[in-house]
Amino acid sequence: MSALFSPHQLGKLTLPNRIVVSPMCQYWAVDGQPTPWHTIHLGSMAASGAGALFIEATAVEPGGRITPGDLGLWDERTESALIPVLSAVRQFSPIRVIMQLSHAGRKASSHVPWEGGQQILPADGGWPTDAPSALPQMAGEAPPRALDRVGMIRIRNAFVAAAQRAVRLGVDGLELHAAHGYLLHQVLSPIANERGDDYGGSLENRMRFPLEVYDAVRAVLPAAMPLGVKVSATDWIDGGWDLEQTIAFAKVLKARGVDWIDASSGGISPRQKITIGAGYQVPFAQAIKEATGVTTIAVGLITQAQQAEDIIAAGHADFVALARAMLYNPRWPWHAAAELGATVTAAPPYWRAAPREYPNLISGTSFGAR
Repeated sequence: MSALFSPHQLGKLTLPNRIVVSPMCQYWAVDGQPTPWHTIHLGSMAASGAGALFIEATAVEPGGRITPGDLGLWDERTESALIPVLSAVRQFSPIRVIMQLSHAGRKASSHVPWEGGQQILPADGGWPTDAPSALPQMAGEAPPRALDRVGMIRIRNAFVAAAQRAVRLGVDGLELHAAHGYLLHQVLSPIANERGDDYGGSLENRMRFPLEVYDAVRAVLPAAMPLGVKVSATDWIDGGWDLEQTIAFAKVLKARGVDWIDASSGGISPRQKITIGAGYQVPFAQAIKEATGVTTIAVGLITQAQQAEDIIAAGHADFVALARAMLYNPRWPWHAAAELGATVTAAPPYWRAAPREYPNLISGTSFGAR
């Protein structure tokens, strides 16, 4: 049996295989609300044969959007707008749906990537940003506001309110985004956090606010609903957040019952020096798993079926998350299953899609809207 296509637990969820679709920002929402594009995109990913689908980083308040096109979940309008999108996915796919909640912090108020991605100044329609310290992401940008305790409580409560909305929407789990240079990562990293109070300085202090958010969100979720955290395992900058601190953070999260750690890296500063190659971030997931025993998700240039199979078979991670590879080939799990002699589930209209040389590739036996 293929290790990649063996069932495994993600919290209390049983996934049919070890492939998950990474949360991928589409930057095509309007005022935080999904558009028909999201139905097309998420529908395509839901029909991929993966075990779980992570919805793109979803802002917990308008000021926490990376761009004006970010998806949000901060009021009744944004919540209601997601109902038909998720209903379409539910009706035609058994895939588990995880929502990633995020706040961009000082990386908010930016143009969409295809318009350059630079900061939008308030004079040009941007908005003030928040961060642990008044340090801009890049030279020449407007500095963020250093969060006071009132601001921290506001954002913590925004995460809680968004989590409660996600529960009402019926998602299967939540992930907190503490990676890629966004707010929770900013608080963790000495590169962005120069505070002199209880939320800066020592590792214990820098972990305090992300843990407050985690605890507050966990407290409002049903007991069976899993909650994971995405981290940047290293800033790729001397003196920044690193793997040793990530493992310490993961140990504290494990004691709080975290269901998984999604191990990425980078994003805190343009000064980062990253050595990129096939599977270059897998060792982070492996190190976290070996040091803590927490379920881990590996990401980063995982593009080939045998590569993913080897990661899982060797125990380097419990799941692999694909992003660009899924955009390039939305049926990546089908092709991987064909190569590895496994099967995937699909909706009835697709049951005739398998090539003759793979007659057992597609199974409809476990398909059905939940």
